[in-house]
Amino acid sequence: MQQFLEANRDLQVNINGRLVHRDAAGVSPFDSSVQGGDAVWEGLRLYDGRIFKLHEHLVRLRRSAAALAFSQIPGDEEIVDEIRRTLAANDMRDGVHIRLTLTRGVKVTSGMDPRLNQSGPTLIVLAEHKPPVYGSAPITLITSSVRRFPPDCLDPKIHHANLVQSILAKIEANVAGADDAVMLDIRGFVAETNATHVFTVADGVVRTPTTAACPEGITRATVLELCAANGIAADETDLSLPQLYTADELFTTGTMGELVPVAAIDGRTIGTGQSGPLTRRLTELFGELTASQGVRVVKV
Repeated sequence: MQQFLEANRDLQVNINGRLVHRDAAGVSPFDSSVQGGDAVWEGLRLYDGRIFKLHEHLVRLRRSAAALAFSQIPGDEEIVDEIRRTLAANDMRDGVHIRLTLTRGVKVTSGMDPRLNQSGPTLIVLAEHKPPVYGSAPITLITSSVRRFPPDCLDPKIHHANLVQSILAKIEANVAGADDAVMLDIRGFVAETNATHVFTVADGVVRTPTTAACPEGITRATVLELCAANGIAADETDLSLPQLYTADELFTTGTMGELVPVAAIDGRTIGTGQSGPLTRRLTELFGELTASQGVRVVKV
């Protein structure tokens, strides 16, 4: 479970270009994020002054906002400038997670109608000192009763801020004493967990669910790229729960946690219950990548 870090006590939070102490930061009750979760977001990670896959994250942010018909979307340069200002104000350069949120903005009166938004979007940059949230030890999972939406209900390619499904699944994991919960699609195939993407390893092949009912994850895509570049067989396909139960290895991926081995799911031990050889290899390759690539946002 994540804990409060003393290093974050006096954070400066950026709201529409205004830097304020975390205790004084506020969003209007008329803002669309408050009114209806009407916002899009990205999680970024800072490695030694560089943000890994920054361009890919901003592309996803922009596409999500366009899919929700935001009338105004800040340019990449403007967003990156505000990220730089926020990091500088907090004297940050490594071990940092950035929550980037773009809302439809403040409404002239309470209501769901986007025509009530007449003052432009709200951009929030929240940077925290935050190491990978799961650590390096294997985690445990359960299967949630909450299903992921299919594209005809709410397309997961919109990286929106209405996360009630994930919260409900996380509650089930908490009650069961597990770290997270696997979520299925309406057909009964694995979609993702409440917070991460899922990968299996069986007979030397790395497999992950398609993005029919889960977001197009940046870390997920990076792992598939690493497999292709290093001669590791990989596939995107439908996966059933028994395929997770009987996998040789199981791991999850995400910006907040990077690559995390799974020890057990629904009481079934996966492999030896420890990080397997392919999981360890991909973790090492991912670490090499994040140590050498990214867009510099903090001066040397």
